[in-house]
Amino acid sequence: MTKTIHKPDLQAHDIWAAFSLLTRLPVPVDHARAGARGAAAAWAFPVVGLIVGGAAGAMAAFAEWLGLPAGMAAASALAFLAVVTGGMHEDGLADFADAMGGMTVERRLEIMKDSRIGAYGVIALSIALLARWSGIGEMSGLTVVFTLAAVGAASRAVMVWLMFAMPPARKTGLSAGIGKPNVTTVLVASGIAFLACVILTGLSGVVLFVLIFAGALPVYWLANRTLGGQTGDVLGAAQQVTEIVGLAAAIALLA
Repeated sequence: MTKTIHKPDLQAHDIWAAFSLLTRLPVPVDHARAGARGAAAAWAFPVVGLIVGGAAGAMAAFAEWLGLPAGMAAASALAFLAVVTGGMHEDGLADFADAMGGMTVERRLEIMKDSRIGAYGVIALSIALLARWSGIGEMSGLTVVFTLAAVGAASRAVMVWLMFAMPPARKTGLSAGIGKPNVTTVLVASGIAFLACVILTGLSGVVLFVLIFAGALPVYWLANRTLGGQTGDVLGAAQQVTEIVGLAAAIALLA
């Protein structure tokens, strides 16, 4: 049964809960407390994206400072993100892409639970990695740090919005277990992401924020049409797609 949080309140522990859910970092989280909070802790998702994205950008900037070529600097940022997050968003993108090969909703959901990766998943993951690598490689210095931090925050806020806007596609699973955030939780998450974009990238951050959220619309439409709702894999796919949109938009806006 989906839990709807009616009175979200912000607790510092929610940040640890969000890190525990979205990364592999050994944070001091009370899992029982985090489970009881459910979707009320989702406001902290963009905080995780902000910190993890900024750290990945710092990795790329440091590689550049060492004299490594732009391609290797970008690869170091992607490697950092993959290790820290356990590749969970990439896995979601691949599973969601593979599910598009199913002919029924039941079959698509079954495919998404399969740990194996198919041709659609390989293609989607390869294109996504290439796009992110190319985008990161176009930036340098503090620009890559600030951009990855802003995009990281906004792409995680998109996940909160989708959790609110779409019902769970299945009655069990991570997304269904977390529950549905209410309007206040979504607004707090979106506000954090908006401030991150504006503070870190200037007035262009307003457009960046809008484009990142707009980039989630195709995922929203496709998931509703093919699955009837969202799953953890859909959220991961949305994060990857909007991160790519954010990188492309940042290059165009900040060049």
